[in-house]
Amino acid sequence: MDGALYSIGDLARRTGLTVKAIRFYSDCGIVPPTDRSPAGYRLYDIDAVARLDLVRTLRDLGLDLPTVRKVVDREVSLPEVAAAHAEALAVQIRTLRLRRAVLTAVAERGSTPEEMDLMHKLAKLSEDERRRLIDDFLDTAFGGLLDATPEFAGITRSMTPELPDNPEAEQVEAWIELAELSQDPDFRACTRRMAEHYVADRARGGATHLRRDPTAAVLDQVGPALAAGIDPSSPRADRVVAAVMAQYADVLGRPDDVDLRRRLLTRLETANDPRRERYLQLLAVINGWSAPESRAPAFDWFIQAVGTRTPA
Repeated sequence: MDGALYSIGDLARRTGLTVKAIRFYSDCGIVPPTDRSPAGYRLYDIDAVARLDLVRTLRDLGLDLPTVRKVVDREVSLPEVAAAHAEALAVQIRTLRLRRAVLTAVAERGSTPEEMDLMHKLAKLSEDERRRLIDDFLDTAFGGLLDATPEFAGITRSMTPELPDNPEAEQVEAWIELAELSQDPDFRACTRRMAEHYVADRARGGATHLRRDPTAAVLDQVGPALAAGIDPSSPRADRVVAAVMAQYADVLGRPDDVDLRRRLLTRLETANDPRRERYLQLLAVINGWSAPESRAPAFDWFIQAVGTRTPA
């Protein structure tokens, strides 16, 4: 073992730390001197070099001085400290991501100070608080309807955002926008109307399964018409309109008449609210799902096709 003693200047040259920093760590008791020279200058042994190297590494990683002292004095194990510090850094990273998301959204949207404050509060919500906020929205949309329509339980689950523990910036931005959207009274009312339309049709048509929902029939029948470039007001669209209306009439057990067409138009116009599509797009980003296919082109086409064939 090297029995030589080193001055602060020697330690500075060996470790790359400044004399001032070494003196500070010495005064703190983290790297105490081994001895003193006849003139009273501090002297250190080879172990001080190793301690200083460890101290510098720990400080570079962001550990505070009391924790550094416990580690070098072996009062706590390095793995324990590393685990705790890694957890703390994860919280800091998440906080920074949230702040970045809020600032990015403010910059892109030109938000007012009031809007920025709201976005910041939404971004800081805990997992439980986020869950309660979304549960409140879904209860407004589907509350009281679940007993009559059991499939709504699956729909509510599919409409629930699950922000991961370590979200990407775009997921945080999507969460903020979705949370704001879920609090929009008009969007809440629109979502409720969609649910009530479904329940009313289901009640009239008996145990209607989701696959027989008229909106699904529209997507099935209109897709090929769109691909073929058929004008919704042209005679070629008659067959598509007739096919969808036949399915809807069969579901409800009533004839394809003006009242039925108006009823379906009301349903589709409500379901075609762009905010609903935006909600689903944001949900896909947050949950890491594939982006949903837009239903707007098919709905727009069919609404126009039925509208030109239905008296005002």
